[in-house]
Amino acid sequence: MATNFSKELLIKPGHKVQLRKFDPGGTLGWGKGHATKANLAKTLERLNKLQYLLYADHKHALLVVVQGLDAAGKDGTIRHVMSLVNPQGCRVTSFKIPSAEEAAHDFLWRVHKAVPPYGDIGIFNRSHYEDVLVVRVHDMVPKKVWSERYEQINEFEWILQQNNVRIVKLFLHISKDEQKKRFMERIDDPDKRWKISQADFDERKFWDEYVEAYEDALTRCNTKRAPWFIIPADKKWFRNLAVSHIIVETLEEMGLKFPPATIDVKKLKWR
Repeated sequence: MATNFSKELLIKPGHKVQLRKFDPGGTLGWGKGHATKANLAKTLERLNKLQYLLYADHKHALLVVVQGLDAAGKDGTIRHVMSLVNPQGCRVTSFKIPSAEEAAHDFLWRVHKAVPPYGDIGIFNRSHYEDVLVVRVHDMVPKKVWSERYEQINEFEWILQQNNVRIVKLFLHISKDEQKKRFMERIDDPDKRWKISQADFDERKFWDEYVEAYEDALTRCNTKRAPWFIIPADKKWFRNLAVSHIIVETLEEMGLKFPPATIDVKKLKWR
């Protein structure tokens, strides 16, 4: 089954995003089974080869931004999709509550520090978008402050794009019912209880506020150079399939090339 995941899941810039119009359980016609597993395995192998080419080319970097509500599968997506890449050329950065040092700088300071160098893939587990999401929902700064950050984020991403850092932004779209189901699974599994906290349940009270905040971020920070993809995330197997394809399709578009040999192999002399 041939599917251009980048085309199908891309949000076209200039459109107001209303998440209720996107099915979190959608699969683009794919089914869970052997064929899908085989396709995912093949795609991950392709990703491994493209990472090697990205490193050899050493003129570009890939930044993958992963956002989503609690239990949307940010950790699981990163763990499964990046399972075959060389860890020497891939770094994951998780953005939590800012440290004292980070809070003493502008909100993008800690983010820019984590941008991957040329040749590498960088993955943000949460990102600079937290400063127009959780900060907004919980009134951590005045509206005048967070409302100006959308354009600051656009300018920041433009700078990265102009300097050969390709950005892939993924919103893992999960339903409220599926989130509750995953929370309950964590409670019922002794090996996963450590992942659940009272704060997770408290945040569910703000579901509508988070949806509104995400819709604004997905609308106002969706540009041609750094667009958003909405990934249906209720089905983990499809989430992983879609994300792996989008990353592969992005790398294939980047015009990566192996550099020329630094020596003339025909003149090598063996001793």
